Amino acid sequence: MTKKIAVLAGDGIGPEIIREALKVLDCLRHEFGVEVETEQGLVGGVAYDAKGHPLPQETLDLVNSADAVLLGAVGGPRWEALDYSVRPERGLLGLRAELNLFANLRPAMLHPQLVEASTLKPDVVSGLDLMIIRELTGGIYFGKPRGVRTLDSGERIGLNTLIYNESEIRRIATVAFDTAMKRNRQLCSVDKANVLECTELWRDVVTEVGKDYPEVILTHMYVDNAAMQLVRAPKQFDVMVTTNMFGDILSDCAAMLTGSIGMLPSASLDEHGKGMYEPIHGSAPDIAGKNLANPLATILSLGMLFRYSFNQGDIAQRIEQAVEKALDSGLRTADIYSEGCQRVSTEEMGNAVVSALRSQGN
Repeated sequence: MTKKIAVLAGDGIGPEIIREALKVLDCLRHEFGVEVETEQGLVGGVAYDAKGHPLPQETLDLVNSADAVLLGAVGGPRWEALDYSVRPERGLLGLRAELNLFANLRPAMLHPQLVEASTLKPDVVSGLDLMIIRELTGGIYFGKPRGVRTLDSGERIGLNTLIYNESEIRRIATVAFDTAMKRNRQLCSVDKANVLECTELWRDVVTEVGKDYPEVILTHMYVDNAAMQLVRAPKQFDVMVTTNMFGDILSDCAAMLTGSIGMLPSASLDEHGKGMYEPIHGSAPDIAGKNLANPLATILSLGMLFRYSFNQGDIAQRIEQAVEKALDSGLRTADIYSEGCQRVSTEEMGNAVVSALRSQGN
């Protein structure tokens, strides 16, 4: 059966990096007989410009009819003056809520070819391969009440609510334990249970779920210590699970251990494996349209799409091997460039991956 991917290029460098991922997809169709179709839609700032909303109804209909979503990036300074309710980022949050994408999987793996690109010493990061699982549809980003209010005294206050119910914690913990079972069976749950009652509940529920996974070694760590440990000794971690806000921060920290945020994909999944896949680096408006962006995170996101939503691990592996071959050849976009390598454009890197992928069929 032909699978359908909703493609949302979005803003900034989004169209450029998505273009390279679609080249890879075309190669998979023609060289390996992969049965997949795509349909493009608008999200973010470009959607606001065209439709007056960052997540128009046409896009909602598209993503609901698709088997998976491939996203580029949203946002940029040209839309910062808009009301909060219609900023590009609201389109992204709306997609997560509409599709109930509660589990965000963000791998942080250091490719051996890029050890020198990391700001940490090689002995600290060589061989790094960890997975951060972030709860994505609850917590302080969605909790109510929220907003900016004016008191009777005339002073303004800002209000956001950190709230999790037991079932939300239980389902993300289950994803984390299942993931740990497929890796090295080590799970670190990150919270701030010493000062936040909400995350005290988080710790209790994760511990309860852990009783169903006796093979997994479960540890707990406060978020401030976890941030320090990611920089001090990141290879101590295998799988980490945490709240929406903590995961947002820690996953970006882990990303930079790998040398470039431009190398890392992500998956956001619902309870049935349908997901949205995107690079974690954002819209990078300063280089948009200059053919400088690194497309590898988007291409690797496509690989995650095949692995997690389409259950085609063999195709995901082909994509990953093609990326490795492109890196082995010494090609580097500006963000991962080092002396002795060949600096290439967005398009040239995408072409190299396609060439490497095509060679697998010969």
